[in-house]
Amino acid sequence: MASRKELRAMIRAGRVTVNGAVVRDPEARVSETDELAADGEKVRRGTVVLMLNKPAGYVTATEDPKERTVMELLPEAYRRLGVVPVGRLDKETEGLLLFTNDGALAHRLISPRHEVRKVYEAEHEGEAGEADVAAFQAGLTLRDGTVCRPAALEPLGPGRSRVTLSEGKYHQVRRMLASCGLPVTGLRRVAEGGLVLGDLPLGGWRELCPAEIIGLETVQNRQ
Repeated sequence: MASRKELRAMIRAGRVTVNGAVVRDPEARVSETDELAADGEKVRRGTVVLMLNKPAGYVTATEDPKERTVMELLPEAYRRLGVVPVGRLDKETEGLLLFTNDGALAHRLISPRHEVRKVYEAEHEGEAGEADVAAFQAGLTLRDGTVCRPAALEPLGPGRSRVTLSEGKYHQVRRMLASCGLPVTGLRRVAEGGLVLGDLPLGGWRELCPAEIIGLETVQNRQ
């Protein structure tokens, strides 16, 4: 909007408000969700990207007449900024779910053309073996004829596996494991596009920093 010196002068002159109240101290701190205005005009934020550790029991939708949605887990201020889920996790799947108000970025992350990698940790019946690993590497054709691209299956011991893929077909991880005789009993996404869920608590969220957003925007070049 202006140089740092000019902005300081605007603030001292009482031309800037935070949540409707005039603030004259240039050193006053504001949060990411505060509403700022200059000369009565709202200062709009740029791209916002959030990471949520989705719990089971919530549907990935902006609204639903019968179910609790993931939007209910975010502060109202972010909903006012227009963030929406990027892709989806089914109701009983937990883990990393992104939100953004940038439609182009959302499309990039969802589009199969960009092959954005997603990593899941699954609990399942039985134990994955070498034949299952080879089947994932070759690309599976599911029972309904759906063709899945080659993916990585890493057995983690009896009843546990890690799956890495670059698609987002309907219930894909569950269906791929089931096709190998490994019915899923629990599923959690732990990474997407180079981002790692880490120790974010279940139901918790955080806003991505600019460097992380830039990383998502260029993820295809790094994979």
